[in-house]
Amino acid sequence: MSSATPPMLTLGGTADGRTISQLAAMMNRHGLVTGATGTGKTVTLQVLVEGLSQLGVPVFTADIKGDLSGVADAGRLTPKLEERLETLGMSAPAFEGMPVALWDLFGRTGVPIRMTVSEMGPLLLARLLDLNDTQTGVLYATFKIADDNGLLLLDLADLRAMLAFVGANAAQLKLEYGNLSATSIGAIQRSLLVLEEQGADVVFGEPALALADLIQTTPDGRGVINLLDATKLAADSPHLYACFLFWLLSELFEELPERGDAEKPLFVLFFDEAHLLFKGAPKTLVDKIEQVVRLIRSKGVGVFFVTQSPLDVPEAVLGQLGLKIQHALRAFTPKDQKAVRVVAETFRANEGLDTAKVITELATGEALVSTLDARGQPTPVERTLIRPPGSQIGPIAAERRQELLEASALRERYAAAIDRESAHEVLARRATEKSEAAAPETAPRDAHEPAPAAEPGRRPRAGYQRQSTGEALIKSVVRSVGSQLGSQIGRQVVRGLLGSLFGKSR
Repeated sequence: MSSATPPMLTLGGTADGRTISQLAAMMNRHGLVTGATGTGKTVTLQVLVEGLSQLGVPVFTADIKGDLSGVADAGRLTPKLEERLETLGMSAPAFEGMPVALWDLFGRTGVPIRMTVSEMGPLLLARLLDLNDTQTGVLYATFKIADDNGLLLLDLADLRAMLAFVGANAAQLKLEYGNLSATSIGAIQRSLLVLEEQGADVVFGEPALALADLIQTTPDGRGVINLLDATKLAADSPHLYACFLFWLLSELFEELPERGDAEKPLFVLFFDEAHLLFKGAPKTLVDKIEQVVRLIRSKGVGVFFVTQSPLDVPEAVLGQLGLKIQHALRAFTPKDQKAVRVVAETFRANEGLDTAKVITELATGEALVSTLDARGQPTPVERTLIRPPGSQIGPIAAERRQELLEASALRERYAAAIDRESAHEVLARRATEKSEAAAPETAPRDAHEPAPAAEPGRRPRAGYQRQSTGEALIKSVVRSVGSQLGSQIGRQVVRGLLGSLFGKSR
């Protein structure tokens, strides 16, 4: 639905009194917010999420320092703020708190977030566990064996049980799935133990996060701001932080329908400390991310990366980012100076502005901004004083956070983990059943009784030998899967684009 005046997101103003705004329709063309520590990136991020919320666009952002939580409460007019508004030639903003949903992967300071092992898939899981190529190949094979046998991988216990099964039956499985070395399986198991020691086991399981719970608006039409508490996550578990964000991006791409051009995006993601996302990431993963970023805008989703330098983002991804907000960079060494020149070249030139020189002179709260026009083309870069937000600058108190959490309608929905039957329970039960079935056979065989015929393809043996527990378990799995073909629930294994296995999709 169009209007005479298209919705705009006001970013700030120039020294000569011009207002710098971004068309809301272009916010799904992605963006970048960069600058050295202490130059005002967090407040700029707050201005962006607050502005989108006021336009009715839900957002998701990681709160790395805890400062963004202030968006939940109203700001106030201070002498410093009055001075800033006078410089901008703007009136005071409407001081109000925004609707906020608090999330925490570990469920300590926000509603817990869970995802299933199957949804994350082998590509992201290999990144999370920091596996080498050989170990990654074994992990892919393990997922394929689970898929082929209709075994659900929901939590880490399922994955451990599946790895143990594969290791115990590697000799029989290798003809179809390749070499499954005990060394690689052991390395994966050890990496899982480290992950569990970090407390990450609570992240995997059910109920898994429903994306609809992120894309919410309030009765008065404002978009809900989803804040992920990443104050410890990004520092203590950077791989988990990165893999979760990539999983979320992939799930949005897989689940949302095509949307076409609209006055404003459906949803916008902000990935703070973006250098953690790409540092050490394998090329396969970076290529997938570039593909998702390029295509997801057609679903109405915008993606913004927040980091210290544009050079922290791979060039293939950087080329997809439209709105660019560059705060000050320091240039104390020749290497720094070279980086500043490279960054300056990423902007559309402004004849009246020496971009490379200005980057090092910007004051706190000041930035070089290049927006997208109605045709999606970058505008010439402008030196801009970012406007102040109408919400509180700085974190909310712990008591206020708890108050918001207790008032959340989502808290009860995700509070308790659900442990339904999956690979761990199925494999354990079948192993027990086979052991119990084999136990009563204690009567000795008549010496004159002929030995059972050898199985096709198997060498005849001198005496009778019962099939091994591993062989029995494999056959039991196959038979059981065959009997469950009519049950879609028993066989459903979902995996997004970044977690795709051999071309499978949702």
